[in-house]
Amino acid sequence: MSLLAPVRLAALLIPENLFLAPMAGYSDAAFRSLCVEAGAALVFTEMVSAEGLVRGSAPTQALLARLDNEKYWGVQLFGSDARTAAAAVRRLAPLRPALIDLNCGCSVPKVLKTGAGAALLRTPQRIGELVRAMRQETAAPVTVKIRSGWDSGRLNYLEAADSACAAGAAAVCLHPRTRAQGFTGTADWAQIAELKRRLGAPVFGSGDVFSAADALRLAEATRCDAVMVARGALGNPFIFTQARRLFAGLPAGDPPSPEERLRVGLRQLALAVDLHGERTACREMRKHFCAYTRGLPGGAKLRALAVRAERAADYEELAREYLGKKGWA
Repeated sequence: MSLLAPVRLAALLIPENLFLAPMAGYSDAAFRSLCVEAGAALVFTEMVSAEGLVRGSAPTQALLARLDNEKYWGVQLFGSDARTAAAAVRRLAPLRPALIDLNCGCSVPKVLKTGAGAALLRTPQRIGELVRAMRQETAAPVTVKIRSGWDSGRLNYLEAADSACAAGAAAVCLHPRTRAQGFTGTADWAQIAELKRRLGAPVFGSGDVFSAADALRLAEATRCDAVMVARGALGNPFIFTQARRLFAGLPAGDPPSPEERLRVGLRQLALAVDLHGERTACREMRKHFCAYTRGLPGGAKLRALAVRAERAADYEELAREYLGKKGWA
């Protein structure tokens, strides 16, 4: 039986259940667009400051750039004040996002210090207040992304999810690690399964999905309504193509060749140049290029040279030289 399935969130019907997670510093429009091409049914912006949006911050506005193929496009907001969150949602109305997500999972200290992100898990009722305020300002579904809890002594993901849904959240995404864990240790998928059994609303599963096979195992083990891929997609938008095949009961297919990986990486760079300008795009591409070349023969040399690349032509020449020599020792 195929595990590919639509996901309904109120009036919104997303055609399939493989999503790209929001990732600060990574999930810009250039990268998202390639993930859509590869098979991601829903993609999210990087984490957007509600306060920055309300203040009209230019860097915050830049995070809302969107390409034409991003039909199912979600905006993830972070903040701790309900009135500010509501005002931010009003600012988003002209952009017509498919849905708006509230971040209740970020463990970065500068976000936590503002009372946002995973700090909201310490007061689940505040999550409900934020969701309720956001819901009053939009017809788009409002969803919430949470972690397991503040630390191992306070695993309150069920309470946090209940508070969100009681306030009108259309779905909850769980990354089953605590704030204290960050990205260390192992994601406890059993918590996703428990949330799915208990919640009565759609549940998205996230955490430790580094391959198409991982995505399939997560879906089978938890019966979550959608799988959210984060770090596993970096330098690897192909994960969505492979996962769609596995979900449909087909073999994943051959892994992408070095030529394909570099070709797609250069396409991402070209899109980023159009969006951000060449200087910024080439600087930001260094981390993406490292991901695209991970595991390639001679990839270490490629990465060492890429950190000095300042023009798109520099990356293109690196790729040509590497492929012309069939890889470097």
